[in-house]
Amino acid sequence: MSAPGVRTSFAVRVSRPDGRWRVQLLAEDAGDELPVLERALGEPGADGWPPPFVVVVDSRLYFVVLRHGPGGMVRALISDATMLEWVLAAEVVERYGIGVDSDGAFDDDESGWPGGDLDVFADDGLPHDELRAIVTADDLWADEMVERIAQRLGFADELAAAVAP
Repeated sequence: MSAPGVRTSFAVRVSRPDGRWRVQLLAEDAGDELPVLERALGEPGADGWPPPFVVVVDSRLYFVVLRHGPGGMVRALISDATMLEWVLAAEVVERYGIGVDSDGAFDDDESGWPGGDLDVFADDGLPHDELRAIVTADDLWADEMVERIAQRLGFADELAAAVAP
């Protein structure tokens, strides 16, 4: 997804209501508003199991995943919990009480660390350790990390079609 002419920032809602992946591009400014992203999740349990999720890539620097968990509580993951100068990142870290997870992350001071729920895709078949390996890869931009997750889960084509300019 990092080729010229491809979006460097986007917000999508990903669901599987009938066993087939559906990726819907959200409004261009949706990635700037945490309440808009939370509303895009829909009502807990309304879309069956596994629940849909929202993914936001912000300027290729970090991504955020939001998803309903047990009891309707929102589960959140941020690929770099140190990006607090970005409004969305700061809001996600604050609202969901996310700490920096430095286990297995980068060694240099200029790189960031994932934070939040690294089991957010476990019900889809992407376990904690595999997701950690993706979000701590120092050779990937955030959109490339999301593309790897999409490939691993099986919705890469739908994602590419949704975010095509």
